Amino acid sequence: MGLFQTIQPEEDSPAGRPLADRMRPQTLDEFIGQEELLGPGKPLRVQIERDDLGSMLLWGPPGCGKTTLARIIARTTKSEFIPFSAVLSGIKEIKEVMAKAEATRRYGRRTIVFVDEVHRFNRAQQDAFLPHVEAGNILLIGATTENPSFEVIAPLLSRMNVYVLKALTQEQIVSLLERALADDVRGLGKLNVAANLEILHRIAILANGDARAAYNTLEALVMGTEPGPEARRVLTQERLEDVLQRKLLPYDKSGEEHFNLISALHKSVRNSDADAALYWMARMIESGEDPLYIARRLVRMASEDIGLAEPHAVEVTIAAMQAFELLGPPEGHLALAQAAVYLSLAPKSNAVYKAYGKVQDDLQSTMAEPVPLQIRNAVTGLMKNIGYGKGYQYAHDFEDKVTDMSCLPESLAGRTYYNPTDQGFEARIRLRLEEIRRIQKKPAEKC
Repeated sequence: MGLFQTIQPEEDSPAGRPLADRMRPQTLDEFIGQEELLGPGKPLRVQIERDDLGSMLLWGPPGCGKTTLARIIARTTKSEFIPFSAVLSGIKEIKEVMAKAEATRRYGRRTIVFVDEVHRFNRAQQDAFLPHVEAGNILLIGATTENPSFEVIAPLLSRMNVYVLKALTQEQIVSLLERALADDVRGLGKLNVAANLEILHRIAILANGDARAAYNTLEALVMGTEPGPEARRVLTQERLEDVLQRKLLPYDKSGEEHFNLISALHKSVRNSDADAALYWMARMIESGEDPLYIARRLVRMASEDIGLAEPHAVEVTIAAMQAFELLGPPEGHLALAQAAVYLSLAPKSNAVYKAYGKVQDDLQSTMAEPVPLQIRNAVTGLMKNIGYGKGYQYAHDFEDKVTDMSCLPESLAGRTYYNPTDQGFEARIRLRLEEIRRIQKKPAEKC
């Protein structure tokens, strides 16, 4: 047998094949994920169902369904399907496949050539596909985990539609695992497996969006679990740790441990303990917490515990969140770690946090008085006649750019909410606030 062979989109016998291969969806309705491309009425799905396709490039992370989608397309359009490895094949094999595809076309049957890891082909190998794609001898479907803009030659790329596939979500992977456990024909349904949702979510978290990895882990766990009473295989975390050869940290994203760990991270930052902050943040990430949840909490810490003592803290945390969204795991974890250390070492102040709390208290305990007339805009003659804007002092007209005009409701005039500390930049704010209050007590002089 050579490096390639013409096969049907799916083999009939599941015997001896890995679970991930056996559970490969065979129709678009079975396919989970990529709803933006394959949902009902979406352009790619419509083209597949109408058999109105051109050559295409599927770009996405491992285990997101690139090979499966190519096989479904071949099955749905009743095409010959030739899987082709860019790792193992060269120009000689390409020419042999193209010759066979051209012969098949003469008999009125189209050939889909699926090239996995197409970015591994060099320029000459990619050039060998061009005339056959242009002539319509084949429908070329390439799959890559790398940015095709840099890895695929422009002439070939211009002749292909590029579709971006996303990693599967945790919930989608759990659905796939549940399907495998229930399927008596292709899956593990005949093995009498008991698996709670916590175990399945653990597997999904560890798979990190890769369905193949999740299937492989589930299969290894089931086969590594001895049947108990009534031949029932009960999946446990301890057995999962044995299979993975790594410790799984205790965690419940919706339970007490979730709140315990985020509390530990927050209080470590507040206490300026960078080492503890790094530990608790890493523990949450490694346990399966959503890194963007941690990023949002870091933004909150920047305002609640640092505030104007270091005004750049909010900027740093938002930049870290954006960096994670750009890079993803694991590289993006470093941006969050950097922000956690920055917040830990920054000067601390909860003065703005306390000031806002005082305002909230007053809003609950006092009447909602009208806006004082002197700071209302008199946008019509009537409004001016009844006193809107009367007594308003335009700060820029005064030498110190400060007036003694009250801007609070009458019952709250003179109320002080914000009391800056002497920490970091807030020490300068405190001096400025004291200066403003001195100016307000002396007669104002116009410029």
